[in-house]
Amino acid sequence: MTGPDRSTPQEAVSEDASRRIRAVWEGRLSLPFAALGLFAVGVALVANPADARSAAAQDWSPFVLVAGLLLIGLVVNDDGLFSAAGHWLARSTRSGVVLFVGAAVMVGGVSAVLNLDTAVAFLTPVLLYTAWSRGEGEAPLLYGCLLLANAGSLLLPGSNLTNLIVLGHLHLSGGEFLARMWPAWVAALVVTTAVVGFAERRSLRVRVEELVEPEPPVFGLGLGAVTLATAFVAVLRSPALPVLLVGMVAIGIRLLRGNREPRGVMQFLGLPTLVGLFGVAVALGTLGRAWSGPATLLAHLDTWATAFVAAGASVLVNNLPAASLLAARTPERPFALLIGLNLGPNLFVTGSLAWILWLRAARSAGARPSIARASRLGAVTVPLSMAAALGALLLTGAR
Repeated sequence: MTGPDRSTPQEAVSEDASRRIRAVWEGRLSLPFAALGLFAVGVALVANPADARSAAAQDWSPFVLVAGLLLIGLVVNDDGLFSAAGHWLARSTRSGVVLFVGAAVMVGGVSAVLNLDTAVAFLTPVLLYTAWSRGEGEAPLLYGCLLLANAGSLLLPGSNLTNLIVLGHLHLSGGEFLARMWPAWVAALVVTTAVVGFAERRSLRVRVEELVEPEPPVFGLGLGAVTLATAFVAVLRSPALPVLLVGMVAIGIRLLRGNREPRGVMQFLGLPTLVGLFGVAVALGTLGRAWSGPATLLAHLDTWATAFVAAGASVLVNNLPAASLLAARTPERPFALLIGLNLGPNLFVTGSLAWILWLRAARSAGARPSIARASRLGAVTVPLSMAAALGALLLTGAR
C-alpha cells in the first residue's frame, strides 16, 4: 500500500472524515481574513452605499447556496455514500485507466451537483484510499481530483459560486444554464481527464490487493437531501434559500439524533473564510460598479480574450472576488467569462478556495500534495481545456 498504514481503511475514512474536513477550515488566518472582509464591506458602504448594496444583492446568494451544499455534503458523507463510491471504484475494474476514467466521471458529477468545494473536501481522501487500497500510485487520482473539480464546475449554477455571481445579470434557470453550458462542461472534463491521465500514465498500473469489505451505505437522509437540492438547482432561478433550508433540516436531524455536534458543524462550514471572501467580493463588486474600467475592458475583448483575462484575474485575486469585479456590470460575454473564472484557477493555488480544501484534505489523509506539480499539470490543462470549452461554446452559439 502506497499510503499510510491503515488496518481498517474503510473505518478510518468514515470516522476521520469530519476531523479532516474541519482541519481544512481551521487556521490562524481565518479570523483575520473575516475581519478584513468585514472592513472592506464597511469601507464600500461608506464610500458608495448604493453600489455596495447592489454588489451585496448580487453576491449573497452564492455564499448561501454553498453553505447549504456543504451541509448536505456532510450528511451524504455520514451516510457513507462517498466512501461506498470509492470502494466500488477500487474493486470495479482491473484496469487502472478505466478506474481513472470512472473517478473522473464521479468527480465531475459531484462537482456539478454538490459544488466543487464539497467535491474536493470529501472526495480527495476517498480517492486517495481508492489508490492505496489497490496498491497504485496516488498521483492521477490526487491531482485529478483538484483539476477535474474545477473543470466540472461549469454545468449547473450551483456548481461554482462564480456561476451564480455572473448569472445575477442573466436571470437563467438551472435548466437553461445547463442547456447552454453542457457541451463546454463535457469538453473541459474530457480534455482535463486526458491530460492528467497521460501525464501520470506510469502511475496507472494495477496491483489489486485484497480489499476490506465496506459497511453498506445508508440510502436515506443524505440521498433525499441531494435529490431535493439537485431539483431546486435545476428548476429554480434562485435556489439558494431552498437549498440552505434542505441542508439545515438535514443537519438539524443529525444534531437532534446526537450524530453531530454543533461546534463541529460550524467549524466544518468555515464561516470566517466565507465571510472574508464575501466581504472582499462585495468590495470589488462595488469598485466595478463605481469604476467603468473592467466593463470597458471586457467590452473590447472577443470571446477568447475574455476567457483568458478572467483566468488571469482569478489567479491574481481568487475567482470569487474576480467574478464580482468583472461581472459588476452585465458582461458582454458571460459564458466565456465563466470558462475563464472556472478553469483558470487550475493554474495556481490562489485561484480558488477549492485549492485550499484540497491541500488540507490530502495532507490530513496522509498524502503529500505538491503545489508545484499541480501547477505544472494546470499549466498544460488550462489552455487546452479552455480552448476545448470555448470551441464547444462557440459551436452552440453561446458566448
